[in-house]
Amino acid sequence: MASEDHVPIGLRTAAGYTWRLVLLGVAAYLAVAVLAQLQLPVVAVFLALVITSVLRPLVDLLARTMPRSLAVLLAVVCALVTVVGVLTLVGTTVVGEWGRLGTELRGGLGRIDHWLTGAPFHLRAGTVTDLRAKLGEFLTAHRSALLSTALSGVSRVVELLTGLALAVFCSVFFLHSGDRMWCWAQRQLPARSRPAWDRAGRAAWRTFAGYTRGVLIVAATNAVLVGIALAVLRVPLVLPLIVLEFVAALVPLIGSPIALAVAALVALAARGPVVALLVLGLIVVIGQIEGHLLHPLVMGWSVRIHPVAVALSVIGGAVLAGVLGAVVAVPVVSVAWAVISELRDHGPPTRSGSRTGSAAARGQPHRRQDGRRRPHRATDGRDDRDARDDRDDRDAR
Repeated sequence: MASEDHVPIGLRTAAGYTWRLVLLGVAAYLAVAVLAQLQLPVVAVFLALVITSVLRPLVDLLARTMPRSLAVLLAVVCALVTVVGVLTLVGTTVVGEWGRLGTELRGGLGRIDHWLTGAPFHLRAGTVTDLRAKLGEFLTAHRSALLSTALSGVSRVVELLTGLALAVFCSVFFLHSGDRMWCWAQRQLPARSRPAWDRAGRAAWRTFAGYTRGVLIVAATNAVLVGIALAVLRVPLVLPLIVLEFVAALVPLIGSPIALAVAALVALAARGPVVALLVLGLIVVIGQIEGHLLHPLVMGWSVRIHPVAVALSVIGGAVLAGVLGAVVAVPVVSVAWAVISELRDHGPPTRSGSRTGSAAARGQPHRRQDGRRRPHRATDGRDDRDARDDRDDRDAR
């Protein structure tokens, strides 16, 4: 104890915070490492929660007029038919426009080559043609490596289909009996901590469901706006580019610009540099609409984190887990912040009744809300005067 007296209080406080933060960092690192090893089931559960948050309102609506099991089955089948129909339509569009697109791309490459030879680039003629020839030579020289990569990609596709099947399987049970599953999980906890866990869980689900529905609405709105602009500019492959924009917009801040950059490349090859520059201008327009109108209007009530936190979350998630980390980073941070805010704003209930009762049992004076003492009834001044008057009357008699 004597040695601790010579350590400044500030240093002791900093040391206490330091070793606690180190322990939290180690725990977080171990959690991320375990989740990385269990990537397939973790991603499947995440997708199941996404499906549940999207289909839950439809299931609740259908369950008013039919059994809930039938409502879940009908909602899941409708969702699967919609997704398969959109993918089929995209594939049919690509196959139907492939021949015309090839002709346009070859002509577009010639126009790009001619454009690069003029001001302000002044490149030598045949630059694009040489790049295309070098690309062909590269593909020929590395054919075996590309084939092995494609075969490994087949295994990834099988793994992806397995994860999707597991996600659909879990979402069916989440939609049908998610509330009962949550109640069962709460019963495994100590009775004292159940109210706090219940508040935290409900706040997390509200935030996650609100974020998922909001980001889908924002992505769909961006895709519609981009589709209208590309159709007006007569850019080929409008429908596949719309789907690409919708999927990319699920990653905040960086997804939509990447999709529009791909659309600009297609427009450059098929329609020329002017149309490509107009498509690039859509990045600024869509970004302003998304940041100043859609996000505050659609997601402001469910997700309340600063854009700087969003950007850091996306970059950090991408560094830790690639594209998948960039997709899940913002909902994870939003849910964590919602849980912290809920537990901070609604702390554990105070036992004012038991404290008051113990004070009354001891005969001690209570304190009012303004901080002053409330006198006990047995020591009230008027009662003492009445008692003295009674004694005086008895002595007089």
